[in-house]
Amino acid sequence: MPKKESAGKTIKVTLVRSPIGYTKDQKETAKALGLRRLHQTVEHQDTPALRGMIRKIIHLVQVEE
Repeated sequence: MPKKESAGKTIKVTLVRSPIGYTKDQKETAKALGLRRLHQTVEHQDTPALRGMIRKIIHLVQVEE
């Protein structure tokens, strides 16, 4: 049986601190989330993978559900 696509929850992630001075993997995580500039907000589907990425750079971002 195919899985049903549900609307699902979305999460808004805003970059509030610069990743300059942090490790390369934290900079790349911010970039992978689509965050290029300070105070830029992106919206993503709420998934465990996304939660893990956010947890890695929680000190740089603000999260709204």
